[in-house]
Amino acid sequence: MTKNIHPSIIALDGPAASGKSTLGLRLADALGYLFFDTGIMYRAITWIALQRDLDLRDESAITILAQTAQIDIRPPSVGDGRACDVVIADKDVTWDMRDGNVEANVSVVSAYAGVRRALSEQQRRIGLRGKVVMVGRDIGTVVLPEADIKIYLDASAEERAKRRHDELIARGEESDYREILRKVIERDRIDSTRAVAPLRPADDAVIIDSDKMNAEQVFEHVLKLCTM
Repeated sequence: MTKNIHPSIIALDGPAASGKSTLGLRLADALGYLFFDTGIMYRAITWIALQRDLDLRDESAITILAQTAQIDIRPPSVGDGRACDVVIADKDVTWDMRDGNVEANVSVVSAYAGVRRALSEQQRRIGLRGKVVMVGRDIGTVVLPEADIKIYLDASAEERAKRRHDELIARGEESDYREILRKVIERDRIDSTRAVAPLRPADDAVIIDSDKMNAEQVFEHVLKLCTM
């Protein structure tokens, strides 16, 4: 990498609750790049399917939808707290996708192999525009293997569960650490053993273990990697 030339495509992968989204958003803001958390695309497909009253258990129908729906992710056009614009058929649906019905069903949609393959192609199309921090679980290995820099943000299941537990408590919500840990471990198992694009660091990724680092330390370390 040429000194003082920022990488144009930054891939940021890692397991659930590792802090990828928080880091990616800060990094994109610091560099003036698009922040693209790829999970938002699965929410978009779920939202479209619900709008069309499709059977979410019909894997074939949902896969065809993912193959044909054109979703675009753009820099935020409105200062209303959004991290990006989500546009479907020229309609801004950024906040429409945040309802509880989408949240309750997105895990079903995201489990379909055909959906993952179709959305990976759309993610790649957007990522190749450059000036993007793309966050997910298979960005450096599958979606954008040619990314200029690849970061794999890791932390133990116990630490990730603790952070999520502390976050909920700080919000005044009830939280059961043992139940959160169980869910984190199960999500890790699903992500790392799935047939399509299993969770793993790219061979040339910079692996960061954040167990003994706070969010500020992680951010400063990664920003330095991206601007050195």
